[in-house]
Amino acid sequence: MDLPVMPPVAPMLAKSVPEIPDLGHTEPKWDGFRTIIFRDGDEVVLGSRNERPMTRYFPELVEAVRANTPARCVVDGEIVVVAGDRLDFDALQQRIHPAASRVNLLAEQTPASFVGFDLLALDDADLMGQPFRERRSRLVEALADAADPVFTTPATADLGQAHEWFRSFEGAGLDGVVAKPLDGTYQPNKRTMFKVKHERTADCVVAGFRWHKSGDVVGSLLLGIYADDGRLQHVGVCASFPMARRRSLLDELAPYRDVDLAEHPWGSWADQEAHQHGRLPGSVSRWNANKDLSFVPLRPELVAEVAYDHMEGNRFRHTTQFRRWRPDRDPASCTYDQLEEPVRFNLSDILAGG
Repeated sequence: MDLPVMPPVAPMLAKSVPEIPDLGHTEPKWDGFRTIIFRDGDEVVLGSRNERPMTRYFPELVEAVRANTPARCVVDGEIVVVAGDRLDFDALQQRIHPAASRVNLLAEQTPASFVGFDLLALDDADLMGQPFRERRSRLVEALADAADPVFTTPATADLGQAHEWFRSFEGAGLDGVVAKPLDGTYQPNKRTMFKVKHERTADCVVAGFRWHKSGDVVGSLLLGIYADDGRLQHVGVCASFPMARRRSLLDELAPYRDVDLAEHPWGSWADQEAHQHGRLPGSVSRWNANKDLSFVPLRPELVAEVAYDHMEGNRFRHTTQFRRWRPDRDPASCTYDQLEEPVRFNLSDILAGG
Protein backbone atom coordinates (compact mmCIF):
# COMPACT_ATOMS: atom_id res chain seq x y z
CA MET A 1 0.00 0.00 0.00
CA ASP A 2 1.35 3.39 -1.06
CA LEU A 3 -1.05 6.27 -0.38
CA PRO A 4 -0.44 9.97 0.37
CA VAL A 5 -2.09 9.32 3.78
CA MET A 6 -1.06 6.00 5.31
CA PRO A 7 -2.53 4.03 8.22
CA PRO A 8 -2.84 4.37 11.09
CA VAL A 9 -4.61 7.73 11.37
CA ALA A 10 -6.46 8.81 14.51
CA PRO A 11 -9.85 10.20 13.44
CA MET A 12 -10.83 13.81 14.05
CA LEU A 13 -13.26 14.05 16.99
CA ALA A 14 -16.20 16.17 18.17
CA LYS A 15 -16.90 17.97 21.43
CA SER A 16 -20.37 17.93 23.00
CA VAL A 17 -22.34 21.18 22.93
CA PRO A 18 -25.91 21.88 24.13
CA GLU A 19 -27.16 23.54 20.93
CA ILE A 20 -26.51 23.03 17.22
CA PRO A 21 -24.08 25.75 16.07
CA ASP A 22 -24.84 27.46 12.77
CA LEU A 23 -21.65 26.60 10.89
CA GLY A 24 -23.15 26.02 7.47
CA HIS A 25 -22.83 22.23 7.61
CA THR A 26 -24.66 19.69 9.78
CA GLU A 27 -24.80 15.89 9.38
CA PRO A 28 -26.54 13.03 11.17
CA LYS A 29 -24.45 11.43 13.90
CA TRP A 30 -24.17 7.76 13.00
CA ASP A 31 -24.17 5.15 15.76
CA GLY A 32 -21.58 2.61 14.66
CA PHE A 33 -17.85 1.95 14.54
CA ARG A 34 -15.81 4.98 13.49
CA THR A 35 -13.63 3.79 10.61
CA ILE A 36 -11.13 5.24 8.17
CA ILE A 37 -10.94 3.27 4.92
CA PHE A 38 -7.56 3.08 3.17
CA ARG A 39 -7.75 1.71 -0.36
CA ASP A 40 -4.89 1.25 -2.80
CA GLY A 41 -6.17 -0.89 -5.68
CA ASP A 42 -7.19 -4.25 -4.27
CA GLU A 43 -5.55 -3.51 -0.92
CA VAL A 44 -8.08 -2.33 1.67
CA VAL A 45 -7.52 -1.52 5.34
CA LEU A 46 -10.35 -0.63 7.73
CA GLY A 47 -8.78 1.47 10.49
CA SER A 48 -10.64 1.89 13.79
CA ARG A 49 -10.80 4.76 16.24
CA ASN A 50 -8.07 3.15 18.35
CA GLU A 51 -6.00 2.93 15.15
CA ARG A 52 -6.18 -0.88 15.04
CA PRO A 53 -7.34 -2.48 11.79
CA MET A 54 -10.80 -4.10 11.77
CA THR A 55 -10.45 -5.43 8.24
CA ARG A 56 -10.80 -9.12 9.11
CA TYR A 57 -14.16 -8.63 10.82
CA PHE A 58 -15.93 -7.18 7.76
CA PRO A 59 -14.93 -9.19 4.66
CA GLU A 60 -18.15 -8.25 2.84
CA LEU A 61 -17.37 -4.57 3.36
CA VAL A 62 -13.88 -4.98 1.94
CA GLU A 63 -15.45 -6.28 -1.27
CA ALA A 64 -17.99 -3.45 -1.28
CA VAL A 65 -15.21 -0.85 -0.89
CA ARG A 66 -13.40 -2.31 -3.90
CA ALA A 67 -16.58 -2.07 -5.95
CA ASN A 68 -17.78 1.37 -4.85
CA THR A 69 -14.83 3.68 -4.15
CA PRO A 70 -12.03 5.24 -6.21
CA ALA A 71 -9.02 2.97 -6.74
CA ARG A 72 -6.80 5.05 -4.46
CA CYS A 73 -8.50 6.90 -1.61
CA VAL A 74 -8.74 7.42 2.14
CA VAL A 75 -12.30 7.93 3.42
CA ASP A 76 -13.41 8.69 6.99
CA GLY A 77 -16.80 7.37 8.03
CA GLU A 78 -18.79 4.91 10.08
CA ILE A 79 -19.46 1.19 9.84
CA VAL A 80 -23.08 0.43 10.72
CA VAL A 81 -25.46 -2.52 10.60
CA VAL A 82 -28.93 -1.84 9.25
CA ALA A 83 -31.80 -3.98 10.56
CA GLY A 84 -35.11 -3.18 8.90
CA ASP A 85 -35.66 0.57 9.14
CA ARG A 86 -33.07 1.41 11.81
CA LEU A 87 -29.49 0.89 12.96
CA ASP A 88 -28.69 -2.14 15.12
CA PHE A 89 -25.63 -1.50 17.29
CA ASP A 90 -26.02 -4.80 19.18
CA ALA A 91 -25.74 -6.72 15.91
CA LEU A 92 -22.72 -4.60 14.96
CA GLN A 93 -20.96 -5.47 18.22
CA GLN A 94 -21.48 -9.17 17.53
CA ARG A 95 -19.40 -8.79 14.38
CA ILE A 96 -16.20 -8.56 16.45
CA HIS A 97 -15.44 -12.25 16.89
CA PRO A 98 -12.13 -14.16 17.00
CA ALA A 99 -13.30 -17.17 14.96
CA ALA A 100 -13.03 -16.80 11.19
CA SER A 101 -15.96 -19.17 10.62
CA ARG A 102 -18.16 -17.02 12.84
CA VAL A 103 -16.98 -13.83 11.11
CA ASN A 104 -17.95 -15.26 7.71
CA LEU A 105 -21.34 -16.45 8.98
CA LEU A 106 -22.17 -13.04 10.48
CA ALA A 107 -21.02 -11.30 7.30
CA GLU A 108 -23.88 -13.15 5.56
CA GLN A 109 -26.46 -12.83 8.35
CA THR A 110 -25.86 -9.20 9.43
CA PRO A 111 -23.91 -7.51 6.62
CA ALA A 112 -22.43 -4.12 7.40
CA SER A 113 -22.70 -0.83 5.54
CA PHE A 114 -20.28 2.10 5.38
CA VAL A 115 -21.35 5.74 5.54
CA GLY A 116 -18.62 8.12 4.40
CA PHE A 117 -18.41 11.69 5.67
CA ASP A 118 -14.90 12.95 4.92
CA LEU A 119 -12.22 12.45 2.28
CA LEU A 120 -8.61 12.49 3.48
CA ALA A 121 -6.84 11.51 0.27
CA LEU A 122 -7.65 10.85 -3.38
CA ASP A 123 -5.21 9.41 -5.92
CA ASP A 124 -1.89 11.14 -5.11
CA ALA A 125 -3.42 14.11 -3.28
CA ASP A 126 -3.30 14.50 0.50
CA LEU A 127 -6.47 16.48 1.31
CA MET A 128 -6.08 16.75 5.08
CA GLY A 129 -4.77 20.31 4.83
CA GLN A 130 -7.66 21.40 2.62
CA PRO A 131 -10.76 23.11 4.11
CA PHE A 132 -13.67 20.80 4.84
CA ARG A 133 -15.88 22.40 2.17
CA GLU A 134 -13.35 21.21 -0.44
CA ARG A 135 -13.05 17.74 1.11
CA ARG A 136 -16.85 17.39 1.26
CA SER A 137 -17.27 18.43 -2.35
CA ARG A 138 -14.67 15.94 -3.52
CA LEU A 139 -16.18 13.20 -1.33
CA VAL A 140 -19.61 13.65 -2.93
CA GLU A 141 -18.00 13.49 -6.37
CA ALA A 142 -15.82 10.48 -5.48
CA LEU A 143 -18.78 8.44 -4.18
CA ALA A 144 -21.34 9.69 -6.71
CA ASP A 145 -21.65 6.24 -8.29
CA ALA A 146 -21.44 4.25 -5.04
CA ALA A 147 -24.25 1.80 -4.31
CA ASP A 148 -25.55 0.00 -1.23
CA PRO A 149 -23.80 -0.79 1.12
CA VAL A 150 -21.52 2.25 0.60
CA PHE A 151 -23.15 5.63 1.16
CA THR A 152 -22.33 9.32 1.52
CA THR A 153 -23.84 10.90 4.61
CA PRO A 154 -26.51 13.51 3.92
CA ALA A 155 -25.75 17.07 5.02
CA THR A 156 -27.57 20.36 5.28
CA ALA A 157 -26.59 24.03 5.42
CA ASP A 158 -30.01 24.96 6.83
CA LEU A 159 -30.11 25.23 10.63
CA GLY A 160 -33.87 24.67 10.68
CA GLN A 161 -33.50 21.40 8.82
CA ALA A 162 -30.66 20.42 11.17
CA HIS A 163 -33.04 20.82 14.12
CA GLU A 164 -35.67 18.75 12.31
CA TRP A 165 -33.10 16.01 11.67
CA PHE A 166 -32.14 16.06 15.34
CA ARG A 167 -35.78 15.51 16.32
CA SER A 168 -36.74 12.94 13.72
CA PHE A 169 -33.69 10.84 12.85
CA GLU A 170 -33.46 9.32 16.32
CA GLY A 171 -36.35 7.06 15.31
CA ALA A 172 -33.97 5.35 12.89
CA GLY A 173 -31.39 4.73 15.61
CA LEU A 174 -29.15 7.72 14.94
CA ASP A 175 -27.26 9.41 17.74
CA GLY A 176 -27.88 13.14 17.17
CA VAL A 177 -26.16 15.53 14.75
CA VAL A 178 -22.63 16.81 14.10
CA ALA A 179 -21.77 20.35 12.95
CA LYS A 180 -18.49 20.96 11.13
CA PRO A 181 -16.64 24.20 10.33
CA LEU A 182 -16.44 24.50 6.56
CA ASP A 183 -13.01 26.13 6.64
CA GLY A 184 -11.47 23.59 9.04
CA THR A 185 -8.60 21.30 8.09
CA TYR A 186 -8.56 17.63 9.14
CA GLN A 187 -6.92 17.41 12.57
CA PRO A 188 -6.45 13.83 13.83
CA ASN A 189 -7.45 13.19 17.44
CA LYS A 190 -8.53 16.84 17.94
CA ARG A 191 -12.07 17.79 18.96
CA THR A 192 -12.69 20.39 16.28
CA MET A 193 -16.23 19.33 15.36
CA PHE A 194 -19.38 19.78 17.46
CA LYS A 195 -21.91 17.11 18.39
CA VAL A 196 -25.36 17.47 19.89
CA LYS A 197 -26.89 14.35 21.39
CA HIS A 198 -30.25 13.59 22.92
CA GLU A 199 -30.53 13.62 26.70
CA ARG A 200 -33.37 12.27 28.78
CA THR A 201 -33.70 11.12 32.36
CA ALA A 202 -34.83 7.84 33.88
CA ASP A 203 -35.25 6.51 37.41
CA CYS A 204 -33.26 3.30 37.90
CA VAL A 205 -32.66 0.82 40.69
CA VAL A 206 -29.03 0.82 41.87
CA ALA A 207 -28.45 -2.87 42.55
CA GLY A 208 -24.66 -3.04 42.69
CA PHE A 209 -21.39 -1.29 42.05
CA ARG A 210 -17.94 -2.05 40.69
CA TRP A 211 -14.70 -0.90 42.26
CA HIS A 212 -12.66 1.83 40.64
CA LYS A 213 -9.38 0.77 39.05
CA SER A 214 -7.61 2.37 42.03
CA GLY A 215 -9.35 -0.28 44.13
CA ASP A 216 -10.70 1.62 47.13
CA VAL A 217 -13.56 3.78 45.81
CA VAL A 218 -16.67 3.31 43.69
CA GLY A 219 -15.97 2.92 39.98
CA SER A 220 -19.48 2.61 38.58
CA LEU A 221 -23.06 2.11 39.72
CA LEU A 222 -24.97 -0.78 38.16
CA LEU A 223 -28.44 0.21 37.06
CA GLY A 224 -31.59 -1.86 36.74
CA ILE A 225 -35.11 -1.45 35.37
CA TYR A 226 -37.95 -3.89 35.93
CA ALA A 227 -39.31 -5.70 32.88
CA ASP A 228 -42.94 -6.75 32.42
CA ASP A 229 -42.16 -10.22 33.77
CA GLY A 230 -40.84 -8.75 37.03
CA ARG A 231 -37.16 -9.41 36.32
CA LEU A 232 -34.71 -6.65 37.20
CA GLN A 233 -32.88 -6.09 33.93
CA HIS A 234 -29.35 -4.69 33.98
CA VAL A 235 -29.59 -1.64 31.70
CA GLY A 236 -26.20 0.04 32.05
CA VAL A 237 -23.89 1.90 34.38
CA CYS A 238 -23.31 5.35 35.81
CA ALA A 239 -19.58 5.98 36.02
CA SER A 240 -18.56 9.63 35.60
CA PHE A 241 -17.79 10.92 39.11
CA PRO A 242 -15.05 13.13 40.57
CA MET A 243 -12.74 11.21 42.91
CA ALA A 244 -14.15 12.87 46.03
CA ARG A 245 -17.65 11.84 44.98
CA ARG A 246 -16.48 8.26 44.45
CA ARG A 247 -15.35 8.18 48.09
CA SER A 248 -18.59 9.63 49.44
CA LEU A 249 -20.61 7.16 47.37
CA LEU A 250 -18.93 4.33 49.24
CA ASP A 251 -20.42 5.65 52.49
CA GLU A 252 -23.84 6.19 50.93
CA LEU A 253 -23.95 2.64 49.58
CA ALA A 254 -22.63 0.96 52.74
CA PRO A 255 -26.06 0.40 54.40
CA TYR A 256 -27.23 -1.61 51.36
CA ARG A 257 -24.31 -4.03 51.13
CA ASP A 258 -25.67 -6.58 53.61
CA VAL A 259 -27.16 -8.85 50.97
CA ASP A 260 -26.55 -12.49 50.07
CA LEU A 261 -25.62 -12.75 46.39
CA ALA A 262 -27.62 -15.98 46.13
CA GLU A 263 -30.77 -14.01 46.95
CA HIS A 264 -29.91 -11.04 44.71
CA PRO A 265 -31.79 -10.50 41.41
CA TRP A 266 -28.45 -10.76 39.60
CA GLY A 267 -27.06 -13.59 41.69
CA SER A 268 -26.53 -15.80 38.64
CA TRP A 269 -24.49 -13.17 36.76
CA ALA A 270 -21.47 -15.52 36.34
CA ASP A 271 -23.59 -18.23 34.66
CA GLN A 272 -23.55 -17.44 30.94
CA GLU A 273 -26.73 -19.44 30.34
CA ALA A 274 -28.59 -17.16 32.75
CA HIS A 275 -27.99 -14.23 30.39
CA GLN A 276 -30.31 -15.86 27.86
CA HIS A 277 -33.28 -15.18 30.14
CA GLY A 278 -32.65 -11.48 30.80
CA ARG A 279 -29.96 -8.81 30.99
CA LEU A 280 -27.50 -9.36 33.84
CA PRO A 281 -24.21 -7.58 34.59
CA GLY A 282 -21.07 -9.52 33.85
CA SER A 283 -21.36 -11.06 30.40
CA VAL A 284 -17.96 -11.48 28.75
CA SER A 285 -16.59 -8.26 27.29
CA ARG A 286 -16.34 -8.46 23.50
CA TRP A 287 -13.37 -6.09 23.59
CA ASN A 288 -11.45 -7.49 26.56
CA ALA A 289 -12.10 -11.11 27.54
CA ASN A 290 -9.88 -10.72 30.62
CA LYS A 291 -11.76 -7.73 32.02
CA ASP A 292 -13.02 -8.24 35.58
CA LEU A 293 -16.79 -7.80 35.48
CA SER A 294 -17.53 -8.93 39.03
CA PHE A 295 -19.49 -6.51 41.20
CA VAL A 296 -20.54 -5.77 44.77
CA PRO A 297 -24.27 -6.52 45.13
CA LEU A 298 -26.57 -4.06 46.85
CA ARG A 299 -30.08 -4.54 48.18
CA PRO A 300 -32.23 -3.27 45.28
CA GLU A 301 -33.78 -0.48 47.33
CA LEU A 302 -31.95 2.62 46.08
CA VAL A 303 -33.34 4.65 43.20
CA ALA A 304 -31.22 7.11 41.21
CA GLU A 305 -32.25 9.54 38.49
CA VAL A 306 -29.78 9.37 35.61
CA ALA A 307 -29.47 11.21 32.31
CA TYR A 308 -29.11 9.17 29.12
CA ASP A 309 -29.06 9.87 25.40
CA HIS A 310 -30.95 6.91 23.97
CA MET A 311 -31.74 3.23 24.35
CA GLU A 312 -30.28 0.39 22.32
CA GLY A 313 -32.84 -2.37 22.62
CA ASN A 314 -33.53 -2.76 26.33
CA ARG A 315 -30.40 -1.04 27.66
CA PHE A 316 -28.77 2.39 27.68
CA ARG A 317 -26.52 2.79 24.66
CA HIS A 318 -23.89 4.84 26.52
CA THR A 319 -22.75 5.45 30.08
CA THR A 320 -25.36 7.50 31.94
CA GLN A 321 -24.86 10.61 34.07
CA PHE A 322 -25.91 10.66 37.73
CA ARG A 323 -28.41 13.41 38.54
CA ARG A 324 -29.74 12.73 42.05
CA TRP A 325 -31.04 10.12 44.46
CA ARG A 326 -34.80 9.58 44.40
CA PRO A 327 -35.80 8.48 47.94
CA ASP A 328 -39.40 9.28 46.99
CA ARG A 329 -39.51 6.55 44.33
CA ASP A 330 -40.48 2.94 44.98
CA PRO A 331 -37.92 0.71 43.23
CA ALA A 332 -40.77 -1.42 41.85
CA SER A 333 -42.00 1.63 39.94
CA CYS A 334 -38.77 1.79 37.90
CA THR A 335 -40.10 0.10 34.77
CA TYR A 336 -39.64 0.54 31.03
CA ASP A 337 -42.97 2.36 30.84
CA GLN A 338 -41.26 5.56 32.01
CA LEU A 339 -38.96 5.71 28.98
CA GLU A 340 -39.78 7.94 26.04
CA GLU A 341 -40.07 6.12 22.72
CA PRO A 342 -38.78 8.15 19.74
CA VAL A 343 -40.93 8.41 16.64
CA ARG A 344 -39.94 5.75 14.10
CA PHE A 345 -38.13 7.00 10.99
CA ASN A 346 -37.19 4.98 7.92
CA LEU A 347 -33.40 4.68 7.72
CA SER A 348 -33.43 4.15 3.95
CA ASP A 349 -34.85 7.67 3.54
CA ILE A 350 -31.85 9.09 5.41
CA LEU A 351 -29.29 7.08 3.43
CA ALA A 352 -30.96 8.12 0.18
CA GLY A 353 -30.37 11.75 1.17
CA GLY A 354 -26.61 11.35 0.77
